[in-house]
Amino acid sequence: MPDTGADDFTPNVSRLDFSVMDDAVGYRLRRAQLAVFQHFNEAFSSKGLRPTDFAVLLLLTRNEGSKQSEVAEALGIQRANFVAIVDGLENKGFIERRKSESDRRVQSLYMTPAGQAYLEELMPIWLGHEQWVLNQLGGVAERDMVNKLLARLYE
Repeated sequence: MPDTGADDFTPNVSRLDFSVMDDAVGYRLRRAQLAVFQHFNEAFSSKGLRPTDFAVLLLLTRNEGSKQSEVAEALGIQRANFVAIVDGLENKGFIERRKSESDRRVQSLYMTPAGQAYLEELMPIWLGHEQWVLNQLGGVAERDMVNKLLARLYE
């Protein structure tokens, strides 16, 4: 029986005319985000780690004791969604919430020793991922230019 390709869900985009989108920054950003996240997910697949979880751990290494709301805002995560992320990391024993000394209603976030050890284990994987991104962009100068330009969109 000849192969009809019915089970092949990969679209054949080579015949599509994308010229109308050549200058569409949003389209290019989304495609770039997908490529970077796909590589991240492949690199970290054995760890079962999501980019957002890693970002929280990484941010806390230099910002221990930050308010939960500050970390959520810094990462652009809605407060309701951030609570679930923190719950997951806390359940794994990687971070802990503590009541603020100055305002008992406020939760501050801290890395645990297990969280710090886990992050140290992840750093070589992350550095390899960042090197892949750097290679894709063409080097440090290009990466720095991309970062500078992208920052204009949200700062």
